[in-house]
Amino acid sequence: MARKKDKNQVEQAPVRKKESEADKIRKMDVTTIENSIAELKKELFNLRFQAAVGKLENTAQISKTKKQIARMKTILTERANALKQ
Repeated sequence: MARKKDKNQVEQAPVRKKESEADKIRKMDVTTIENSIAELKKELFNLRFQAAVGKLENTAQISKTKKQIARMKTILTERANALKQ
């Protein structure tokens, strides 16, 4: 967003960078991430069960949960590889 200051000068509004999901996970410690993965796996099981029974209304939630688990595992792998080097 630009604000007009004068006829020829434009002042830029401060831009706030939105924190990504990966950045939020990187701030967590290893045990918290592992606990979150276990919790998300239980949730994924329940979502799959609901989908099989026909009770699941938001089918996109399954893929969102899978991606969240994958993000967390990726960050754990990054940390493990960083320790090896």
